[in-house]
Amino acid sequence: MLRVQDLVLAHGRDAARAMVTTKHEKLAIDMAAELLSEESDRLGITHSGFCLTALPYKECKSPVWRKDGHQVTLLVESGRDKNEEFIGIPYGAKARVQLLYLQTRAIQTNNPVVELGGSMHEFLKRVGISVGGSQYAEIRKQARRISACRLTFIEDNDIAEIRNNAAFVENAILFKDTGDARQGTLWQDTVELNGTFFKKLKEHPVPVWEPALRQIIDLPVAIDIYIWLAYRLHVLKKATPISWLSLHQQFGGSYKNVRQFKPEFLRNLTFAMAVYADARVDETKDGLILHPSRPPIPENVTSLPLKR
Repeated sequence: MLRVQDLVLAHGRDAARAMVTTKHEKLAIDMAAELLSEESDRLGITHSGFCLTALPYKECKSPVWRKDGHQVTLLVESGRDKNEEFIGIPYGAKARVQLLYLQTRAIQTNNPVVELGGSMHEFLKRVGISVGGSQYAEIRKQARRISACRLTFIEDNDIAEIRNNAAFVENAILFKDTGDARQGTLWQDTVELNGTFFKKLKEHPVPVWEPALRQIIDLPVAIDIYIWLAYRLHVLKKATPISWLSLHQQFGGSYKNVRQFKPEFLRNLTFAMAVYADARVDETKDGLILHPSRPPIPENVTSLPLKR
């Protein structure tokens, strides 16, 4: 795999950009160069279940979204409004970022009750989302879907099938219906994470680096690959092959076959590795080989445990 950090370190941003040919490689060079000068120690936290499965990338027409990962299946069921109409499944980067905020704050405070309002507004700004105009409308839509949907994690092992039924939150992430995102408080004061979801989150928190996410904030596939690598690489004991079929099953919901999926996955893998400097991943004709790697956070950031 192209290690863009090595090019930037050896030659500088401009020379490194001149050494690659495609638009996405040049963008990856820019991402890596930005992070090499980053000094922030801010972490994000995500549930390990989302490292093995994922929300949809685009609007899902079905009221149930199913995603299969390695020995785990995620079912997301749409909630209904007061007229019994389906509200829809949360999807895309905006849903992922809101969930990341809720999980991060809950772990930081060891409390399922999470502050919203100005705190969430500030977080969105830090990761590169301006809460205004069409962005406000999209965030509001995804918040409504997150509030209403139901989750089922199904874990398969050699002995039994284990089902965990939950939701993201106990109550709605309500926006004040002002239509003016410039006002200071866009949400209610607090929201409480679902008890089952919070318990599992505390048992299996996966740290990620907030500045890295800022670089890929508009690329939901790259976000999922980055989080997946964050979960897998630092606990590996030896090189581990992953087939293209398995990768297609986990990340390729929008593509009918591996041939269509592979080029888009590799582009997003380049972005994910551009912001995860220590990731060691090789491409082969059969898939990828994952190698034991340092976690995707700076060495001086040790405020949270790296357990699974």
